[in-house]
Amino acid sequence: MPIEAKKIAEELETFDVTTEDDSLLDKLVDLCGRYRLNEEGIVNEWFAFSNTRNGVPLTDDNLEVFESEILVKKVNKMGPATGKRNFRAPIQDLNSLEELIQAEEEEENLLDSYATPGRAASQKRSLTTPEDRQSKKASAGRSPRILFSPSSFSPSVTPSQKYGSRTNRGEVVSSFGAVRGAAWRGAGGRGVSVRLLTAPEDSVTARFKHMFQKLYDIREVLNYRIEDLAHSLSDHHNIEDFRPVAALAQETVKFLGQIACDSNGKLNAKSVMLQGDLEHSTGMQVPVDLSELKEYSLFPGQVVVLDGINSTGRCIVASHLYEGVPLPFHKPQKELEEEEVEGLEQQMVLVACGPYTTSDSITYDPMMDIIDVINKDQPDVCILLGPFVDSKHEQIENCKLTVTFQEVFKQCMKGFVEGTRSSGSHLVFVPSLRDIHHDLVYPQPPFYSFEPSKDDKRRVHFVSEPCTLNISGVVFGVTSTDVLIHMTAEEINSSLGGSDRFTRILKHILTQRSYYPLYPPAEDMTIDYENFQMHALLPVTPDILIVPSELRYFVKDVLGCVCINPGRLTKGQVGGTYGRLFVQRQKNGETDRQTPCVAAQVVKI
Repeated sequence: MPIEAKKIAEELETFDVTTEDDSLLDKLVDLCGRYRLNEEGIVNEWFAFSNTRNGVPLTDDNLEVFESEILVKKVNKMGPATGKRNFRAPIQDLNSLEELIQAEEEEENLLDSYATPGRAASQKRSLTTPEDRQSKKASAGRSPRILFSPSSFSPSVTPSQKYGSRTNRGEVVSSFGAVRGAAWRGAGGRGVSVRLLTAPEDSVTARFKHMFQKLYDIREVLNYRIEDLAHSLSDHHNIEDFRPVAALAQETVKFLGQIACDSNGKLNAKSVMLQGDLEHSTGMQVPVDLSELKEYSLFPGQVVVLDGINSTGRCIVASHLYEGVPLPFHKPQKELEEEEVEGLEQQMVLVACGPYTTSDSITYDPMMDIIDVINKDQPDVCILLGPFVDSKHEQIENCKLTVTFQEVFKQCMKGFVEGTRSSGSHLVFVPSLRDIHHDLVYPQPPFYSFEPSKDDKRRVHFVSEPCTLNISGVVFGVTSTDVLIHMTAEEINSSLGGSDRFTRILKHILTQRSYYPLYPPAEDMTIDYENFQMHALLPVTPDILIVPSELRYFVKDVLGCVCINPGRLTKGQVGGTYGRLFVQRQKNGETDRQTPCVAAQVVKI
């Protein structure tokens, strides 16, 4: 199919990149034809290139660098017919020697990840991810509206000029459903019940030791996931038996396994492998030919069942891909608890995701603004996701703070708790892997370094990352990890109808029944797989799934679950967005399920 500039523009908008210069789009179309990429592929390559260079803009000069440094080298590494890397090519030219030297330098820089913040900041970081965005600096006069003084944090405490001069405050940028009445306003937490859906033993409630994992144990966790999802696929699609992935099959049979890549590079249509389970395939891997599949959406770590043939025992030619099956929704108890009786009315939930400072200031002005919103609208529940002390903030990376990270965090918590006391809203704090003061292992335990006063304990809740909440009978799935951007960077697809990228990723999360189904994980993820198996899988399909991301905000209904990306409260030096929802639990006795999300909006801070 011909490459269209319009589709490239749509793909760019997914990453919040807009351009009105048709010549740039024409140049991208030309690059697609020259290097055999589709619209999504060229945008993914540009996005990765841009973020490894601190978010360079889309210009003619940058496209020339992009072509020479990325696309040309990529073609040199690919085979002429299959698109796979030519690992047998001898090292005999200058480009190959330069690549070898660069690989050795990256291995040396691996030691930086074990260094103290001061030492790590003094050296240039060699490996970055799409989430690593850096912003320019600016400064302005000091704002007097601060509940706690950050003057002890840093020698430079001037507020951000760009953030303070924004003109689109309160603008609604995405909507779902309709609001009854004219105003978004809650009841200040009256009659609200907030608790974990699962039992304490099934939730991360305390810290745990890390780096005691064995490869055998990790393999057992991954195999358990394959076997567990195999049962649901078998029951739903009436599958009676699976064949070993390496078994000879002249007729169409069914193969079970996990999608993997044949190298350390990014997954593509020519590098797909199917790793079988232990029971049927003893963990063997076999390449998969996707040429006969009209539609597919695959990512590393995805558990699938394929119809296909394997005439040589060395390659599966797939003809059909079976879709995963989501978990059932939570069914509330027939007898309502006394504290939930009032919860049948509409309740307002506010969702905000850090960072709560701009990249060029440590004054926490955005945090003060969201506190003002809470006091004004009096939401019943506020779900506040980290990072609260962002490890990617410039002053933190350069160790310019004069107090400890724990003290900064305690000041933030004090500002939130004391600043919203008059609103009565319940506060739910979710940690982030970017919180430099907290455990940096996924899944994360709740914050443990701040203790609210007796008067605030009833309305302040510290939960794990990820977690599943029961808010007055409505189930919320919550994660602060940017799983959308991680999976977007790895997913490959072929769709006749041009399905929406976000919808595909969200379906994978729900049907793979995991808050983080990607394997291997992103480079900046440290996962404890024993705890992952116990605490990071979906217990049910949530009524509402909160998945904040650097990607464009949205509210979508996917498989009956309302998914919201509220965006981040700040993006670099400018203001970001937050989300708000009206929810109402389904009354007992109603047989046909209706989404409890009455309305939702994403709003500019």
